[in-house]
Parts: sequence; C-alpha cells; structure tokens
Amino acid sequence: MEVAMGQYTSQGGITCWAICPIFKGIGVASIVIIQFLNYYYNIILAWAIFYMFKSFTRVLPWSHCDNSWNTPNCANFSLIADVRKENGTLIEIDGQNYTIIDGKVNGTKLVPAVIEFWERKVLKIHLSEGFDDLGGMNWEMVGCLFLAWVIIYFCIWKGVKSTGKVVYFTATFPYVLLTILMIRAVTLEGAKDGLIFYLKPNTTKLAESEVWMDAATQVFFSYSIGLGTWCALSSFNKFHHNFWR
Repeated sequence: MEVAMGQYTSQGGITCWAICPIFKGIGVASIVIIQFLNYYYNIILAWAIFYMFKSFTRVLPWSHCDNSWNTPNCANFSLIADVRKENGTLIEIDGQNYTIIDGKVNGTKLVPAVIEFWERKVLKIHLSEGFDDLGGMNWEMVGCLFLAWVIIYFCIWKGVKSTGKVVYFTATFPYVLLTILMIRAVTLEGAKDGLIFYLKPNTTKLAESEVWMDAATQVFFSYSIGLGTWCALSSFNKFHHNFWR
C-alpha cells in the first residue's frame, strides 16, 4: 500500500497522505520516528568510528589494563577465564595470593578490560552521577559523531542518484567484513564450541511467544514498514510502473 501511495501521488512520506487529509498525522509521526532513529543510528556510527580509530595501534587499548581509565578491579580475559574455572581455591597473581569464591577475587568482582574501555573511555559514565549530571562534553565522541553526519550528508547530498551509487558499496562491503571476521573467528581458541552453540539451536525457545514477537518486530523494522520510506522511494517510479513484479 505504501509503494502504491508513493507512486500514485509522487510525494514523500508526509505529503502522500494528502490523499486522505485526516491521516496526515501518520506522515508527520513517521518522520518524527525516523528522525529519532537517525539520532540513534548515527550515535552507533560514531561509536564504530571511535573504535576504528582506536584500533590503529599495535596493542588494542581494550585488551589490557594499563590505561589511564582502568581501575584496580580491571582484568584481562585470560585472568577472568581462570577465575571462572576456579572456585574456593587460592591462586597466585603477580606474586600475591588471592582467594576465589563465587567468581570474586578476595570478595571483589573483576571487570573485563573491554567493559572498562566501553564504560570509562567511550561513554565515560564514571564522570556522571546520574541522568541529571551530563558530565561535560566528550570531545572525542563529538568529533566522531560530526564525522558520521558528514559521511551521511555526502551519501545523500545529490538525492536518489547518489544514494543508489552508495548502495553498491554499503550493500556489498559488509559481506567482505563478515568474511574476514569469520576467517579470523574460526582460527581462535574455542571456535569449535562457538560454532556448535551457533549451529545447534534451542528448539524449546520456539514455544515462547516473546521469540516470535521479536522476530516479527525485526521483520517490520527491516522493511521499514509504516515509516514512510517506501512512499518516498516509490515516488520516483513512473506512474504506470508495475511494482507488483
């Protein structure tokens, strides 16, 4: 229906609803939702750009605890793995004895280095006492967010023609990255266990309604149903274009 409306009226997600004025609010509401989604996704892009810049080092900053933002409770993955295996035992770390009980070392829960990087370097939530305290500007993230908006602008600045060309890259490049990540993943220790967990589904989950609700939500979200996207895209079709095919 959205494709038909957009093609028939040659209008976008708001003005196409002029066909029935009482429904104009649907178009406005969809644009408001899309705007919030743009904020949401561009923040994620900013995080990805931030991680990309930080990965241009010989040693990844989230792989160890020797950074300025780390706390005494920080631990790398190998240490945390050892702690999870042992319980009620005494281990020696850097010449000192520690007791492990219920996954805690001397009563203190260890925090993975990657979590501290995320919370204390990327988000810097330790500088804020709550929602009422913004904690100042995170200038590194501001720069990454600005770069994300600039990239988006240059992807769409010439309208549907430039967007179509950009899609050739954005639709294929993720598969290249996934292939690289897959090759890297299967060479890591424990890859066999991960593959078994991935390929051996828990069929009992199919009896839970929440699983089907999440699946349906993802399908609707992936196809951008009700967000005005199809109206906007189909508005560029010729009036007699057979969109059913």
